[in-house]
Amino acid sequence: MRRRKFIYLAGLAGATGSIAIACADNQTTTTTTSPAATPATPAALENELVIYSGRNEQLIGPMIDRFRQETNANVQVRYGDTAELAATILEEGNNSPADIFFGQDAGALGALQQEGRTTQIPENLLNQVDSRYRSPEGQWIGITGRVRTVDYNTNLVQAAELPQSIFGFTEPTWRDRIGWAPTNGSFQAFVTALRVSQGEDQARKWLEGIRANNPRVFPNNTSILEGLTRGEVGVGFVNHYYLERIKRENPQVPVEHHFTNDVGSLVNVAGVAILNSARHPNIAQRFVEYLLSADAQNYFATETREYPLASGVTPAGDLIPLSQIESQTPEINLSDLRDLEGTLQLLQQTQVL
Repeated sequence: MRRRKFIYLAGLAGATGSIAIACADNQTTTTTTSPAATPATPAALENELVIYSGRNEQLIGPMIDRFRQETNANVQVRYGDTAELAATILEEGNNSPADIFFGQDAGALGALQQEGRTTQIPENLLNQVDSRYRSPEGQWIGITGRVRTVDYNTNLVQAAELPQSIFGFTEPTWRDRIGWAPTNGSFQAFVTALRVSQGEDQARKWLEGIRANNPRVFPNNTSILEGLTRGEVGVGFVNHYYLERIKRENPQVPVEHHFTNDVGSLVNVAGVAILNSARHPNIAQRFVEYLLSADAQNYFATETREYPLASGVTPAGDLIPLSQIESQTPEINLSDLRDLEGTLQLLQQTQVL
Protein backbone atom coordinates (compact mmCIF):
# COMPACT_ATOMS: atom_id res chain seq x y z
CA MET A 1 0.00 0.00 0.00
CA ARG A 2 1.55 3.25 -1.09
CA ARG A 3 1.44 6.28 1.19
CA ARG A 4 -1.10 8.23 -0.82
CA LYS A 5 -3.41 5.20 -0.93
CA PHE A 6 -3.25 4.85 2.84
CA ILE A 7 -3.99 8.55 3.25
CA TYR A 8 -6.89 8.22 0.82
CA LEU A 9 -8.30 5.39 2.92
CA ALA A 10 -8.00 7.41 6.10
CA GLY A 11 -9.81 10.29 4.41
CA LEU A 12 -12.53 7.93 3.27
CA ALA A 13 -12.78 6.65 6.82
CA GLY A 14 -13.33 10.16 8.11
CA ALA A 15 -16.01 10.79 5.51
CA THR A 16 -17.92 7.51 5.74
CA GLY A 17 -16.85 5.84 8.96
CA SER A 18 -15.91 2.78 6.92
CA ILE A 19 -12.55 2.18 8.57
CA ALA A 20 -13.41 2.55 12.21
CA ILE A 21 -10.85 0.08 13.50
CA ALA A 22 -11.56 0.61 17.16
CA CYS A 23 -12.64 -1.50 20.09
CA ALA A 24 -14.93 1.18 21.49
CA ASP A 25 -17.93 2.37 19.50
CA ASN A 26 -17.12 6.07 19.53
CA GLN A 27 -13.62 7.44 19.58
CA THR A 28 -12.28 10.92 19.02
CA THR A 29 -8.73 12.03 18.56
CA THR A 30 -7.35 13.51 21.76
CA THR A 31 -3.98 14.05 23.33
CA THR A 32 -3.32 13.48 26.99
CA THR A 33 -0.15 14.18 28.86
CA SER A 34 1.19 13.51 32.28
CA PRO A 35 1.30 16.51 34.67
CA ALA A 36 3.32 19.47 33.43
CA ALA A 37 7.04 19.13 33.99
CA THR A 38 10.06 21.35 33.60
CA PRO A 39 11.73 21.20 30.19
CA ALA A 40 13.66 17.97 29.76
CA THR A 41 17.43 17.98 29.69
CA PRO A 42 19.18 15.77 27.13
CA ALA A 43 19.96 13.20 29.83
CA ALA A 44 16.25 12.96 30.73
CA LEU A 45 14.87 12.52 27.24
CA GLU A 46 14.64 8.74 27.60
CA ASN A 47 12.17 9.31 30.43
CA GLU A 48 9.68 10.62 27.88
CA LEU A 49 7.44 8.57 25.59
CA VAL A 50 5.01 9.53 22.84
CA ILE A 51 2.31 7.01 21.88
CA TYR A 52 -0.10 7.19 18.96
CA SER A 53 -2.95 4.92 20.03
CA GLY A 54 -5.78 3.49 17.96
CA ARG A 55 -7.00 1.91 21.18
CA ASN A 56 -9.60 3.85 23.11
CA GLU A 57 -8.46 5.80 26.17
CA GLN A 58 -11.12 4.19 28.33
CA LEU A 59 -9.63 0.78 27.63
CA ILE A 60 -5.89 1.36 27.85
CA GLY A 61 -5.67 4.61 29.81
CA PRO A 62 -5.45 2.77 33.15
CA MET A 63 -2.60 0.63 31.79
CA ILE A 64 -0.68 3.68 30.66
CA ASP A 65 -1.22 5.29 34.06
CA ARG A 66 0.30 2.20 35.68
CA PHE A 67 3.31 2.47 33.37
CA ARG A 68 3.70 6.15 34.27
CA GLN A 69 3.69 5.32 37.95
CA GLU A 70 6.11 2.44 37.56
CA THR A 71 8.63 4.37 35.48
CA ASN A 72 7.92 7.97 36.53
CA ALA A 73 7.90 8.68 32.79
CA ASN A 74 6.35 11.66 31.05
CA VAL A 75 4.00 9.77 28.70
CA GLN A 76 2.07 11.65 26.03
CA VAL A 77 -0.72 9.84 24.19
CA ARG A 78 -2.54 10.81 21.04
CA TYR A 79 -5.76 8.80 20.73
CA GLY A 80 -7.64 8.36 17.49
CA ASP A 81 -8.76 6.02 14.73
CA THR A 82 -6.13 3.39 13.88
CA ALA A 83 -6.12 4.00 10.12
CA GLU A 84 -6.06 7.79 10.50
CA LEU A 85 -3.17 7.68 12.97
CA ALA A 86 -1.20 5.36 10.68
CA ALA A 87 -1.78 7.78 7.81
CA THR A 88 -0.64 10.64 10.05
CA ILE A 89 2.60 8.81 10.80
CA LEU A 90 3.22 8.40 7.08
CA GLU A 91 2.53 12.08 6.48
CA GLU A 92 4.81 13.18 9.30
CA GLY A 93 7.65 10.99 8.09
CA ASN A 94 10.83 11.13 10.13
CA ASN A 95 9.51 14.26 11.85
CA SER A 96 6.79 12.29 13.62
CA PRO A 97 6.95 12.78 17.38
CA ALA A 98 5.56 9.27 17.92
CA ASP A 99 7.76 6.58 19.42
CA ILE A 100 5.09 3.85 19.59
CA PHE A 101 2.14 3.04 17.36
CA PHE A 102 -0.52 1.01 19.20
CA GLY A 103 -2.80 -0.32 16.47
CA GLN A 104 -6.21 -1.89 16.90
CA ASP A 105 -5.61 -4.03 13.84
CA ALA A 106 -2.70 -5.95 12.35
CA GLY A 107 -3.39 -4.55 8.89
CA ALA A 108 -2.36 -1.02 9.88
CA LEU A 109 0.77 -2.37 11.56
CA GLY A 110 1.62 -4.29 8.41
CA ALA A 111 1.06 -1.20 6.27
CA LEU A 112 3.51 0.85 8.35
CA GLN A 113 6.04 -1.96 8.14
CA GLN A 114 5.66 -2.10 4.36
CA GLU A 115 6.33 1.64 4.16
CA GLY A 116 9.55 1.23 6.14
CA ARG A 117 8.34 3.13 9.20
CA THR A 118 8.93 0.46 11.84
CA THR A 119 12.02 -0.98 13.46
CA GLN A 120 13.12 -4.34 14.81
CA ILE A 121 11.66 -5.39 18.16
CA PRO A 122 14.18 -7.19 20.41
CA GLU A 123 14.18 -10.96 20.10
CA ASN A 124 13.55 -11.52 23.80
CA LEU A 125 10.22 -9.67 23.46
CA LEU A 126 9.23 -11.31 20.19
CA ASN A 127 9.78 -14.76 21.68
CA GLN A 128 7.07 -14.14 24.29
CA VAL A 129 4.35 -14.27 21.61
CA ASP A 130 3.50 -17.07 19.19
CA SER A 131 4.90 -16.43 15.72
CA ARG A 132 1.46 -16.22 14.09
CA TYR A 133 0.67 -13.12 16.19
CA ARG A 134 3.70 -11.04 15.31
CA SER A 135 5.46 -9.78 12.23
CA PRO A 136 7.51 -12.52 10.54
CA GLU A 137 10.23 -9.88 10.19
CA GLY A 138 9.96 -8.84 13.85
CA GLN A 139 8.68 -5.34 13.06
CA TRP A 140 5.51 -5.42 15.20
CA ILE A 141 4.09 -7.63 17.94
CA GLY A 142 0.57 -8.57 19.03
CA ILE A 143 -0.45 -7.69 22.58
CA THR A 144 -3.97 -9.15 22.70
CA GLY A 145 -6.04 -11.48 20.52
CA ARG A 146 -9.49 -10.60 19.17
CA VAL A 147 -11.53 -13.47 17.73
CA ARG A 148 -14.33 -13.16 15.19
CA THR A 149 -17.37 -15.17 16.25
CA VAL A 150 -20.93 -15.87 15.18
CA ASP A 151 -22.93 -15.05 18.30
CA TYR A 152 -26.46 -16.42 18.43
CA ASN A 153 -29.64 -16.01 20.44
CA THR A 154 -30.27 -19.36 22.15
CA ASN A 155 -34.03 -18.75 22.20
CA LEU A 156 -34.13 -18.38 18.42
CA VAL A 157 -31.35 -20.63 17.15
CA GLN A 158 -30.36 -24.15 18.16
CA ALA A 159 -26.64 -24.88 18.30
CA ALA A 160 -27.15 -27.85 15.96
CA GLU A 161 -28.45 -25.48 13.26
CA LEU A 162 -25.23 -23.51 13.07
CA PRO A 163 -22.99 -24.30 10.09
CA GLN A 164 -19.34 -25.12 10.69
CA SER A 165 -18.25 -22.80 7.87
CA ILE A 166 -18.91 -19.08 7.62
CA PHE A 167 -20.07 -19.81 4.05
CA GLY A 168 -22.99 -21.79 5.44
CA PHE A 169 -24.72 -18.56 6.38
CA THR A 170 -25.29 -17.81 2.70
CA GLU A 171 -27.90 -20.59 2.64
CA PRO A 172 -31.54 -19.36 2.27
CA THR A 173 -32.46 -20.76 5.70
CA TRP A 174 -30.66 -17.77 7.24
CA ARG A 175 -32.70 -15.17 5.39
CA ASP A 176 -33.81 -12.32 7.71
CA ARG A 177 -31.92 -13.87 10.64
CA ILE A 178 -28.46 -12.27 10.33
CA GLY A 179 -27.02 -9.09 11.83
CA TRP A 180 -23.81 -7.48 10.57
CA ALA A 181 -21.98 -4.13 10.64
CA PRO A 182 -20.29 -3.52 7.25
CA THR A 183 -18.87 -0.12 8.25
CA ASN A 184 -17.11 -1.58 11.27
CA GLY A 185 -13.34 -1.93 11.04
CA SER A 186 -13.17 -5.40 12.58
CA PHE A 187 -15.70 -6.65 10.02
CA GLN A 188 -13.65 -5.13 7.21
CA ALA A 189 -10.52 -6.81 8.59
CA PHE A 190 -12.40 -10.11 8.44
CA VAL A 191 -13.37 -9.47 4.80
CA THR A 192 -9.71 -8.70 4.06
CA ALA A 193 -8.77 -12.03 5.66
CA LEU A 194 -11.44 -13.73 3.57
CA ARG A 195 -9.88 -12.26 0.44
CA VAL A 196 -6.38 -13.28 1.53
CA SER A 197 -7.28 -16.86 2.49
CA GLN A 198 -10.03 -17.73 0.00
CA GLY A 199 -9.42 -15.41 -2.93
CA GLU A 200 -11.31 -12.45 -4.36
CA ASP A 201 -14.02 -14.48 -6.09
CA GLN A 202 -14.94 -16.46 -2.97
CA ALA A 203 -15.02 -13.31 -0.85
CA ARG A 204 -17.33 -11.70 -3.41
CA LYS A 205 -19.62 -14.75 -3.40
CA TRP A 206 -19.83 -14.69 0.39
CA LEU A 207 -20.73 -11.00 0.50
CA GLU A 208 -23.32 -11.41 -2.25
CA GLY A 209 -24.73 -14.51 -0.54
CA ILE A 210 -25.13 -12.79 2.82
CA ARG A 211 -26.60 -9.69 1.18
CA ALA A 212 -29.15 -11.91 -0.62
CA ASN A 213 -30.29 -13.11 2.81
CA ASN A 214 -31.43 -9.60 3.71
CA PRO A 215 -29.23 -9.13 6.79
CA ARG A 216 -30.07 -6.42 9.30
CA VAL A 217 -27.44 -3.67 9.24
CA PHE A 218 -26.13 -2.37 12.56
CA PRO A 219 -23.61 0.43 13.14
CA ASN A 220 -21.23 -1.59 15.33
CA ASN A 221 -20.62 -4.73 17.35
CA THR A 222 -22.31 -3.40 20.48
CA SER A 223 -25.57 -2.73 18.67
CA ILE A 224 -25.47 -6.21 17.13
CA LEU A 225 -25.24 -7.73 20.61
CA GLU A 226 -28.11 -5.52 21.77
CA GLY A 227 -30.18 -6.70 18.80
CA LEU A 228 -29.32 -10.32 19.55
CA THR A 229 -30.32 -9.89 23.18
CA ARG A 230 -33.68 -8.40 22.15
CA GLY A 231 -34.27 -11.16 19.61
CA GLU A 232 -34.20 -8.85 16.59
CA VAL A 233 -31.82 -11.25 14.80
CA GLY A 234 -30.84 -14.84 15.38
CA VAL A 235 -27.10 -14.58 14.67
CA GLY A 236 -24.57 -11.77 14.43
CA PHE A 237 -21.01 -11.46 13.12
CA VAL A 238 -18.97 -9.82 15.91
CA ASN A 239 -15.76 -9.90 17.95
CA HIS A 240 -15.82 -12.24 20.92
CA TYR A 241 -15.22 -9.78 23.77
CA TYR A 242 -18.43 -7.79 23.37
CA LEU A 243 -20.51 -10.70 24.63
CA GLU A 244 -17.96 -11.42 27.37
CA ARG A 245 -18.34 -7.91 28.73
CA ILE A 246 -22.13 -8.10 28.63
CA LYS A 247 -22.11 -11.43 30.45
CA ARG A 248 -19.90 -9.97 33.15
CA GLU A 249 -22.85 -7.72 34.06
CA ASN A 250 -25.68 -10.04 33.01
CA PRO A 251 -24.68 -13.74 33.02
CA GLN A 252 -28.21 -14.78 32.03
CA VAL A 253 -28.25 -13.03 28.65
CA PRO A 254 -29.53 -15.61 26.08
CA VAL A 255 -26.58 -15.30 23.70
CA GLU A 256 -23.66 -17.67 23.11
CA HIS A 257 -20.56 -17.88 20.92
CA HIS A 258 -20.26 -20.08 17.85
CA PHE A 259 -16.79 -20.60 16.38
CA THR A 260 -16.60 -21.73 12.76
CA ASN A 261 -13.82 -23.96 11.45
CA ASP A 262 -12.51 -21.43 8.95
CA VAL A 263 -11.66 -17.75 8.61
CA GLY A 264 -15.03 -16.93 10.17
CA SER A 265 -13.19 -17.31 13.49
CA LEU A 266 -10.21 -15.18 12.47
CA VAL A 267 -7.87 -14.33 15.34
CA ASN A 268 -6.72 -10.75 14.77
CA VAL A 269 -4.57 -8.75 17.17
CA ALA A 270 -4.18 -5.38 18.74
CA GLY A 271 -0.45 -4.76 18.65
CA VAL A 272 2.40 -2.30 18.77
CA ALA A 273 5.30 -1.19 16.64
CA ILE A 274 8.28 0.99 17.53
CA LEU A 275 8.79 3.61 14.84
CA ASN A 276 12.15 3.82 13.12
CA SER A 277 12.14 7.56 13.83
CA ALA A 278 11.50 7.09 17.57
CA ARG A 279 13.30 9.68 19.66
CA HIS A 280 13.02 7.56 22.79
CA PRO A 281 13.67 3.97 21.63
CA ASN A 282 14.83 2.61 24.99
CA ILE A 283 11.72 3.56 26.93
CA ALA A 284 9.64 2.52 23.92
CA GLN A 285 11.09 -0.98 24.29
CA ARG A 286 10.38 -0.82 28.00
CA PHE A 287 6.74 0.01 27.25
CA VAL A 288 6.44 -3.01 24.94
CA GLU A 289 7.99 -5.14 27.67
CA TYR A 290 5.43 -3.83 30.13
CA LEU A 291 2.51 -4.61 27.81
CA LEU A 292 3.73 -8.21 27.68
CA SER A 293 4.14 -8.47 31.45
CA ALA A 294 1.83 -10.66 33.52
CA ASP A 295 0.35 -7.55 35.13
CA ALA A 296 -0.66 -5.98 31.82
CA GLN A 297 -1.74 -9.24 30.19
CA ASN A 298 -3.98 -10.10 33.14
CA TYR A 299 -5.46 -6.60 32.97
CA PHE A 300 -6.43 -7.11 29.34
CA ALA A 301 -7.81 -10.58 30.10
CA THR A 302 -10.02 -9.41 32.95
CA GLU A 303 -10.91 -5.85 31.95
CA THR A 304 -11.19 -5.90 28.16
CA ARG A 305 -11.87 -9.66 27.91
CA GLU A 306 -9.42 -10.12 25.05
CA TYR A 307 -7.10 -13.09 24.73
CA PRO A 308 -3.69 -12.47 26.33
CA LEU A 309 -0.94 -13.32 23.85
CA ALA A 310 2.13 -13.46 26.09
CA SER A 311 2.98 -17.01 27.07
CA GLY A 312 1.95 -18.12 30.54
CA VAL A 313 -1.16 -15.94 30.89
CA THR A 314 -4.62 -17.50 30.51
CA PRO A 315 -7.87 -15.81 29.36
CA ALA A 316 -10.52 -14.87 31.90
CA GLY A 317 -13.88 -16.55 32.29
CA ASP A 318 -14.84 -19.65 30.34
CA LEU A 319 -13.47 -18.69 26.93
CA ILE A 320 -12.32 -21.68 24.94
CA PRO A 321 -8.53 -21.90 24.65
CA LEU A 322 -6.95 -19.98 21.81
CA SER A 323 -5.14 -23.17 20.82
CA GLN A 324 -8.49 -24.80 20.06
CA ILE A 325 -9.48 -21.98 17.73
CA GLU A 326 -6.05 -22.09 16.07
CA SER A 327 -6.44 -25.80 15.37
CA GLN A 328 -9.56 -25.25 13.27
CA THR A 329 -8.76 -22.01 11.46
CA PRO A 330 -6.25 -21.22 8.69
CA GLU A 331 -2.99 -19.56 9.65
CA ILE A 332 -2.77 -16.14 8.00
CA ASN A 333 0.14 -13.72 7.91
CA LEU A 334 -1.67 -10.88 9.67
CA SER A 335 0.57 -8.32 7.97
CA ASP A 336 -1.24 -9.28 4.75
CA LEU A 337 -4.43 -7.68 6.11
CA ARG A 338 -3.05 -4.28 5.10
CA ASP A 339 -5.00 -4.12 1.79
CA LEU A 340 -7.93 -2.11 3.11
CA GLU A 341 -8.35 -0.34 -0.21
CA GLY A 342 -9.14 -3.60 -2.00
CA THR A 343 -11.65 -4.53 0.68
CA LEU A 344 -13.42 -1.19 0.46
CA GLN A 345 -13.63 -1.53 -3.31
CA LEU A 346 -15.12 -5.00 -3.01
CA LEU A 347 -17.66 -3.87 -0.40
CA GLN A 348 -18.72 -1.04 -2.68
CA GLN A 349 -18.87 -3.25 -5.76
CA THR A 350 -21.14 -5.72 -3.99
CA GLN A 351 -23.27 -2.81 -2.71
CA VAL A 352 -22.62 -3.81 0.89
CA LEU A 353 -21.42 -0.24 1.46
